[in-house]
Amino acid sequence: MERLGIGIIGCGNISEAYLKAASNFPILDIKGIADIRPEAAEARASQFGLRAMSVDEMLADPSIQIVVNLTIPAAHVEVGLRALAAGKHVHSEKPLGLTTAEARPLLHMAKERGLRVGCAPDTFLGGSHQTCRKLIDEGVIGRPLAGSAFFMCPGHERWHPNPAFYYAKGGGPMLDMGPYYITALVNLIGPVARVAGITSRARAEREITSEPLKGTMIPVEVATHVAGTLEFVSGAVVSIAMSFDVPRHRHRPIELYGTAGSLSVPDPNRFFGAIELATAAKDWTEQPTEHPYASGNYRIIGVADMAHAIRSGRPHRASGELAFHALEVMEAFQLSSERGAHVTIESRPERPAMLPTTLQFGSLD
Repeated sequence: MERLGIGIIGCGNISEAYLKAASNFPILDIKGIADIRPEAAEARASQFGLRAMSVDEMLADPSIQIVVNLTIPAAHVEVGLRALAAGKHVHSEKPLGLTTAEARPLLHMAKERGLRVGCAPDTFLGGSHQTCRKLIDEGVIGRPLAGSAFFMCPGHERWHPNPAFYYAKGGGPMLDMGPYYITALVNLIGPVARVAGITSRARAEREITSEPLKGTMIPVEVATHVAGTLEFVSGAVVSIAMSFDVPRHRHRPIELYGTAGSLSVPDPNRFFGAIELATAAKDWTEQPTEHPYASGNYRIIGVADMAHAIRSGRPHRASGELAFHALEVMEAFQLSSERGAHVTIESRPERPAMLPTTLQFGSLD
């Protein structure tokens, strides 16, 4: 199978993970890397033996068919639209946009031009999460009825070198970490029908405790604790909390409860992790992982899946429609909190096709 030319825009922390993982997927031919800061592009290009390019050079290069957009969230839509206008498919870091109103033109332009939009997270394609999907589809827990999903920490100012954007418009725990949890849940049990939420902001400003900006105070413009309930089209009801205000907790990342059993799903920000199953008669027991890509960080697998999908003419799994649905769901928590009412979710993406246990993207066959 012929390789596809890939260009990467954005040389922040996450770009290193993408480039390290790229060697696992021969279909990806990384042609170059760009950033609005030329020195950042030069440094990352030197690290991986790549060509540093300007954004304009990359968009004009006919050998590049997919642009991987790793810019900051506020620039995701702008850069994505430029890439589509240049005739490139786009795969973006999460979230797809800061709002659904902002993100919708991406999907419209892609449809008009016959191009594809993909979006992180692609961690749901990891071996542990695909095994959980297989267990649910096989009816191991019966019909899913309920569940819980939790990400809670004291805040990213403890470790990130420049964390201000986490607390600016487009930040906060739901837009930052929610994509992993919402996407994982949709992959497991289907789309969301409506949302009820309550949000809060513990502090108006926060102190950075990481280097090099230790001691700097940053304003908090967004809710830092988001809690609520997801009602799925299937009828399942899942409680969720995303927070930057919790010192420690003991909740598991995701649990799903069905008519025949309960399933403990690993951290959706990882491709791997322990899977546990329990019933009313039998305590938690660890389940074997049956799918590949459960042994490391494969944070470019969504791009590889898109590339194979382009070559074979099938839908890609980490799709723009899935990411738009996750964004609409996340946006609904703040709307519900402000209105004091449920918010109906209009988008209805298909569940992504499950990866076969034998599928390997490490081949061009």
